Amino acid sequence: MLRIRRDLLDAVLAHARRDHPDEACGVIAGPAGSDDPQRLVPMVNAARSPTFYEFDSAELLALYRDLDDRDEEPVVVYHSHTATEAAPSRTDVALASEPGAHYLLVSTRAEHDEVRSFRIVAGEATEEPVEVVEA
Repeated sequence: MLRIRRDLLDAVLAHARRDHPDEACGVIAGPAGSDDPQRLVPMVNAARSPTFYEFDSAELLALYRDLDDRDEEPVVVYHSHTATEAAPSRTDVALASEPGAHYLLVSTRAEHDEVRSFRIVAGEATEEPVEVVEA
């Protein structure tokens, strides 16, 4: 189960709406080994695409150095879908590289945002509940 603070989820939703019609992407970092998302790190979608996201390689390298310096890890990897449901595509599953992370997907295709979370391990996506907690 993904437990996420309301303010972090609201920030992810705002990022997704701001970048629409392109997909938005980013990470929520937390203390290493904690499974506790604490710090939002919005990233640039280097693909600048409504159907695909890609982290900028230099920005991603800087992120991992920062995570190491802070003894953090990516607890949540998020991105938006602009025209489809909030479910991982085959490409999303194939490119998932953080087996310990929650993959949070947001769909901005309709008036009301759809939010779902998945674990993606060894090419298999499994949906999990999302519990939103107050800060």
